[in-house]
Amino acid sequence: MKKYISFFRLRMVMGLQYRVAALSGIVTQFFWGFMEIFALYAFYESNPEAYPMTMEATCAYVWLQQAFLAFFDVWILDGEITESVVNGNVAYELCRPLHIYDMWFARGMANRLSRACLRCIPILLVAGLLPRPYGISLPADGLHFGLFVLSLFLGLTVVVASCTLVYVFSFFTISADGIRILFTSMSELLMGAVIPLPFFPEKIQRVLELLPFAAMQNAALQIYSGNLSGNEMQRALCFQIFWVVMLIAGGKMLCRAAEKKVMIQGG
Repeated sequence: MKKYISFFRLRMVMGLQYRVAALSGIVTQFFWGFMEIFALYAFYESNPEAYPMTMEATCAYVWLQQAFLAFFDVWILDGEITESVVNGNVAYELCRPLHIYDMWFARGMANRLSRACLRCIPILLVAGLLPRPYGISLPADGLHFGLFVLSLFLGLTVVVASCTLVYVFSFFTISADGIRILFTSMSELLMGAVIPLPFFPEKIQRVLELLPFAAMQNAALQIYSGNLSGNEMQRALCFQIFWVVMLIAGGKMLCRAAEKKVMIQGG
């Protein structure tokens, strides 16, 4: 375990060095957040009764999504890993006294945490100073905040486990581009990054809530915004825990199978 923690710490320190990139990302996320809020506000003004969330809850959802974009943005895949599988350099990783899945998982967690640490606080501070309903307010109570933090961590784990599974699938293909594009495109829509899941038709929403994509950002953001409460929060957290276990267990099994039959440079 110590070797994975050391690898995690090294990646965290490396990620925290990119401050200029974080600053440019913050500016972009503010622009995107305002644009999304104004678009949703136009729909809200046209027919408030048909709106599935209050405008205040919707704004909180959007700002939290922007603040923790590094946690949940599935487009942030480590190209070095997939490239190492394609060109054969992964052979050096397989020679190390480490389990490659655990090393990739620790690497993914560190990369996302380091990016989020540099970006989330400025966005949340500015969003908290904005007038209602355009800004973000504190959660309803301490229970909602505690469950939000728990759900946020579980959602991050689901995202990292899903991305690590994409890396493992690279062993079985000549190029990982197809799997990467399919995974990212599906995830962006079905996790609620493009349109919050409550805006989907009710029947479709029920199906989407059962998929691993809904266990990424949807649960945490709805808990904080107050759109989920009571049994709904417990149900969402249970699904997150279920997908964490399933994705990690399935990824490790598939990785072990790939390691037994891996072909490097056609050899």
